[in-house]
Amino acid sequence: MNYPAKTIRLRDGRTCTLRIPCAADADAMIAYLRTIASETEYILWSPQEPFPTVEREIAYIESLVNSPQALCLLADVEGEVAGNCQISFNAKQKIAHRSSIAIALQQKFWGLGIGSALLRELLDEAERRGVRQTELDVVAENVRARALYEKMGFEAVAVLPAAIRFTDGTLHDELHMIRINTKKEN
Repeated sequence: MNYPAKTIRLRDGRTCTLRIPCAADADAMIAYLRTIASETEYILWSPQEPFPTVEREIAYIESLVNSPQALCLLADVEGEVAGNCQISFNAKQKIAHRSSIAIALQQKFWGLGIGSALLRELLDEAERRGVRQTELDVVAENVRARALYEKMGFEAVAVLPAAIRFTDGTLHDELHMIRINTKKEN
């Protein structure tokens, strides 16, 4: 999918480039995944799970870049992957009015405006496509993420009890959140 890179100014004065990842980012993306998996239980990766090889990550990046049904963005701060996000669109007619989002940031980049900027870009793309609603799932007690999602117009519509098992064995509820997009459907 075509996306022109954008540079934003962060709350701490640094700049961040939002762009589509490329094959050359594979090593950095794997390192980023390892970092975020070790920082929080709120993402689906666990530090104990095998991470992709460089070859598999390159193939994954290329599949996203070449897919008309997805947009993946990387947030680059001074050459480091600060975060990434993805929106997936449905090709099937009966669910083509829906899209889904996933997003993650390294902790050291929290509170700088990157999450809001990434989400804004994905939501803008959904609206350009005439998608009626955008959905995401979040661990119920992830208060920080929920606050961001609510600020961006998402509302919790369902709870899936005990949907996520943390590495310590505890079970946690997952919320399904939906945002009704503001532009009219095509």
